Amino acid sequence: MDYQYLTYMNHIDKTDLNHLMTEYGPDVWKYAYAITRNREQASDVAQEVFIKVYNHIGSYRGQSSLKTWLLSITRNEAINVRRSSYVRRIILFEKVKPHATGASAEVAFLGEQSARDIWAIVMSLSTKLREVLVLDLEHDLKMSEMARLLNVSEGTVKSRLSRARKMVEKKWRENERE
Repeated sequence: MDYQYLTYMNHIDKTDLNHLMTEYGPDVWKYAYAITRNREQASDVAQEVFIKVYNHIGSYRGQSSLKTWLLSITRNEAINVRRSSYVRRIILFEKVKPHATGASAEVAFLGEQSARDIWAIVMSLSTKLREVLVLDLEHDLKMSEMARLLNVSEGTVKSRLSRARKMVEKKWRENERE
């Protein structure tokens, strides 16, 4: 679907919205989760993003890709949710629930465990470092797109990405020694 025509529209119909949600919904949710570290909040953020898109499609000017525009809205919404004092109070009392794992082959289990361990390391990084790593690995954005989205220079993106990778590698090695 060519989204350039959306640039000039002041509305979007339900079919277009459904298509946007199908195509970009998983990316929006994953990015929201990377920022909030909470599944329910990520779902709320994703829903709010598409409500905003539905109501404000006319603000899309086509200066960036549609994905970058959606991730920018996602970032702003997720940061607003994190800043909410209500949300901060809820998170303080939230209990972590262990994920149930079914029986599987040893190799599959070790692979899944490694992926969980790496994801836990990524999620333990500061927001600035975690954000660039997720945008790079999960959303495959270019440096220039990340810089525009985060409102920082490309040099800052490169620096953060380098630090994030080094920290993940360092923590991974520390975990292997234990």
